[in-house]
Amino acid sequence: MRNAVCQALMTLFAHQHFVFLTGDLGFQALEPLRALMGERFINAGVAEQNMISVAAGLAQQGMMTWVYSIAPFCYARPFEQIRNDVCLHRFPVKLVGNGGGYGYGAMGPSHHAIEDYGALLTLPGMQAWIPMFATDVLPAVLQMAAVNTPAYLRLGRCECPNHYTPPPFAPWRHLLSGGGLPVVVTGPLVGSLLATCLTMDVAVRPDIWGVTLLPVTAPTIPQALLAQIGQQRRLCVVEEHVLHGGVGHMLAHTLLTSGIAVDTFHHAYARGYPSATYGSQQFHRRESGLDTPALLQLMGISP
Repeated sequence: MRNAVCQALMTLFAHQHFVFLTGDLGFQALEPLRALMGERFINAGVAEQNMISVAAGLAQQGMMTWVYSIAPFCYARPFEQIRNDVCLHRFPVKLVGNGGGYGYGAMGPSHHAIEDYGALLTLPGMQAWIPMFATDVLPAVLQMAAVNTPAYLRLGRCECPNHYTPPPFAPWRHLLSGGGLPVVVTGPLVGSLLATCLTMDVAVRPDIWGVTLLPVTAPTIPQALLAQIGQQRRLCVVEEHVLHGGVGHMLAHTLLTSGIAVDTFHHAYARGYPSATYGSQQFHRRESGLDTPALLQLMGISP
């Protein structure tokens, strides 16, 4: 999705106040944006705390300010500056974190972002966009540019199955019809689940929904999904994020406070490092039960 975000950000160039900061990252991805923007493309170096404070100062002066880095260096290392300099002042700084979840694989936990949107959404005014497909990136960027609040864009690797055309971008989307368990998924890992479920009998495969804009609030949840949950009284939530502060927590809270009872609630989430070893993104997904065979087993479905 890095190339997609580069192309998307280039559409903002006409805005005379658009400025872009990177923490010395973006090699072989952001060069077209750098060439287009000239002095409005700022390499802030490996100094993420300072980069966020500079971004806040630019936003205070009326600039449309976007910041890019590897996800944990975008939200974790400068968290105090995001809290104090950006969010407490409600400056509309846009954060772009590449490699959400276990995206950086064998580079280890220092490069993983498995608690990113949960942590950021504790801050005043923050919203998070979590594209599922590369085609989501442009509309997500345009929506973020239009809101006058802090925002976070979590990028990953597009895993869209061949011959699958995603529905038009929206905060919530019905991705696949099925007669089985209602499933809510966040992020690109939905692609591998879709690839398998597309080959299954419609009567037994899960009914898959995707959520892209966080936090989860009652008014944003589609009525069709709420009716389905109310009728079946069961739900499964899948996300490459830790348990606390994730979509599962947000959705469970929303259902409870809305008076919608769920007898069976499955939640597949990032479980950290059960074996205390590090490997590819797929390795960590398997350890967390986020691979498709484990998800289908959790749902009680035979592929």
